[in-house]
Amino acid sequence: MESGAKKADLTELSRVRERVTFLYLEHAKINRQDSAIVVIDTRGTVAIPAALISVLMLGPGVDVTHRAMELMGDAGMSVVWVGERGVRQYAHGRALTHSSALLVAQAKLVSNNRLRVGVARQMYQMRFPDDDVSTLSMQELRGKEGARVRRIYREESRRTGVEWTHREYDPENYQSGSIINQALTAAHAALYGLSYSVIVALGASPGLGFVHTGHDLSFVYDFADLYKAEVTIPIAFTIAANATEQDDIGQLTRLAVRDAFVDGKLMIRMVADLKMLLGDVDDDLDADVVNLWDDKLGLQKFGVSYRESTEDGQS
Repeated sequence: MESGAKKADLTELSRVRERVTFLYLEHAKINRQDSAIVVIDTRGTVAIPAALISVLMLGPGVDVTHRAMELMGDAGMSVVWVGERGVRQYAHGRALTHSSALLVAQAKLVSNNRLRVGVARQMYQMRFPDDDVSTLSMQELRGKEGARVRRIYREESRRTGVEWTHREYDPENYQSGSIINQALTAAHAALYGLSYSVIVALGASPGLGFVHTGHDLSFVYDFADLYKAEVTIPIAFTIAANATEQDDIGQLTRLAVRDAFVDGKLMIRMVADLKMLLGDVDDDLDADVVNLWDDKLGLQKFGVSYRESTEDGQS
């Protein structure tokens, strides 16, 4: 299928908060037609406007054309190659914004111990709105958070009647976990996908974490932890309470999480939360501008010939 559509300008694309949160595909062929990706599987063919999808999760058995990937990149769609049921991530594509403003702010914050602890405390404060955590150490914050999560698991167990012992997840054998652990894994994976999409769409780094560290998704784990108690943990326990051993737990959970995401309110919150955590950067994140850095003169225009004679007359 040939494309007759021109590449869209950044100003013409949907903002991240206006997009569908995520779409998971497996065992399908993906092509493009004009400004839509065309998905073909055993059930038929459907065209999806590329600029309306925030993150596309490509599971096993997906064949995608070069032209389709070109469209996804032009439209600012985050593409993540994942394992079966979306529970593992293997690779990802480029983000929506071309601005590095949030990335520079994030790098500054994570590189200074005092500033880093400040952001970490902000993230914990969001989970404890009625407590003052401004003087707690990282160790104390981790302990407080651990107690909160254990309490939430106990409360959800009582609410749903689902037996709960502990969290277990074998990335090499998803099916080995209990039904509730399978549901939690699938729900968290979907939340990680959405968190990743918001982070990279705004130009921040998924790897520069403030609580988690050392992994290329450290900040994704930081960010997703802000919403698990409200979103994915209750959904997982509800699914586990109503599922049978014959049900596809991963699929049921993904659909439930997708339904929880569908009104876009969580994504809008995520965008606002991310900007708040990284300092409310004022730069236009839709800008497509490249400058040259100078230690004395500040930012200089890109694309200008700066060749001029040196003091000794050499050029």
